[in-house]
Amino acid sequence: MVTFVDRVVLHVSAGDGGNGCVSVRREKFKPLAGPDGGNGGHGGNIVLVSDPQTTTLLAYHRHPHWSSENGGFGMGDHRSGAQGADLELKVPVGTVVKDADGNELIDFTEPGVRFVVAEGGLGGLGNASLATTKRKAPGFALLGTPGEQIDVQIELKSVADIALVGFPSAGKSSLIAAISAARPKIADYPFTTLQPNLGVVQAGETRFTVADVPGLIEGASEGKGLGLDFLRHVERCSALLHVLDCATLEPGRDPISDLDIILNELRAYPVAEGEVPLHERPQLIALNKVDVPEARELAEFVTPELEARGYRVFTISAVAHDGLRALTFALAEIVEEHRALAALIPEVPRIVMRPSAVDQAPFTIRKEGGSYGDVYRVLGKKPERWVAQTDFANDEAVGYLADRLNKIGVEDGLFKAGAIAGSTVVIGPGDGVIFDWEPTLTSTAELITSPRGADARLDDNQRPTHKTRREIYLDRMDAKAEARALLEREREAGLWKDQDGDLP
Repeated sequence: MVTFVDRVVLHVSAGDGGNGCVSVRREKFKPLAGPDGGNGGHGGNIVLVSDPQTTTLLAYHRHPHWSSENGGFGMGDHRSGAQGADLELKVPVGTVVKDADGNELIDFTEPGVRFVVAEGGLGGLGNASLATTKRKAPGFALLGTPGEQIDVQIELKSVADIALVGFPSAGKSSLIAAISAARPKIADYPFTTLQPNLGVVQAGETRFTVADVPGLIEGASEGKGLGLDFLRHVERCSALLHVLDCATLEPGRDPISDLDIILNELRAYPVAEGEVPLHERPQLIALNKVDVPEARELAEFVTPELEARGYRVFTISAVAHDGLRALTFALAEIVEEHRALAALIPEVPRIVMRPSAVDQAPFTIRKEGGSYGDVYRVLGKKPERWVAQTDFANDEAVGYLADRLNKIGVEDGLFKAGAIAGSTVVIGPGDGVIFDWEPTLTSTAELITSPRGADARLDDNQRPTHKTRREIYLDRMDAKAEARALLEREREAGLWKDQDGDLP
């Protein structure tokens, strides 16, 4: 069974970045010739590309999970890892991409447009790239960051100049097959067409596209039948052609009532802000199946009333190809008028990318309450990326992370937020990475416990002079001489005796 799909949820996972390498070059007579660990490769991006040769989203309906290549890991001798290849997913022209919350990301209205929907992870730096004048032989490397994993909604909206709308079995598929090279499925039962069909029509010097939108019924704008799924394919059309069945055998139906029902559904369907509502766009009426005698009589009867409403009416027969030439030229005239008006509309203003302000902090600190006390959460692109690049099994790597965080002022921000030694600090959203914060002592100022307004470092602590040191030395020598004289007097007084009772 053929299934038409015009809305799919894609689960995309960009490639992870490769880890950097820790290596030391070893040569003859130079066993430690310096670090030579290479960098890891970047993960591949996932790119959506609008392709005019792609007409359906069926492939993504069957395979909604897509992932790109991971970056290679770095190696010794300054060999960097391979870059992960980008994965290109081709989508039809007219596809709208939205995030999981329904916010529009991009609208592919032209062919050849590329959009990176998921960015690959960054490759980690090897120890050769981390070497500095102070850290000449790093014993660690940075890890690669994981690629972006998101869910996006892709929705197909046909891009056509004219939309054929009408009740099921009104002859829309037969009409598009008669005026173009399109070959849709045609049968004599309702809802034969289960997917919009596009056809290219040549009328004189004008070439335009026509979309055969599946049949609408009453309540289609509220989700009844298939109409709600396909009304979005009418949004981009510049004009509408109502195909009314003049040979229907269903009781209670006639061209006038069919037109009123379709107009009500078009009026109830919401469009994007700034776009013309569907029921206010240029509209023509084609009274179809006039090859049937009773249908021709009905068409001649309702034509004056339709013309009185302001519509241009054409009596046609898609099967007998009757009246199609006049209809196609009238459609071409409307298309030319629309294109001429579109040419007068000024171009879309150029998007200006402005850099972030110089004084904009690269992170924010949020104080949160917890069961075991306050928690200080650090949020920011840089801190979160640095944490993901750190190998916490390596103490040197952890110290390097602390230096990086301190360099951008995270510790100062924690002090200002009220954190003290031992406070719980979380870097990143959700569970993140949890630390018991121990401030880095950049000076002895943190150890001063003197009263406010006093500083023990300002006490008079002058260096002793040569005279002072000589006096101290002489006093020490006099004390030693006095101690020796005291011992001699005690010996002469007989206070000291050996084991036999004799004096020494």
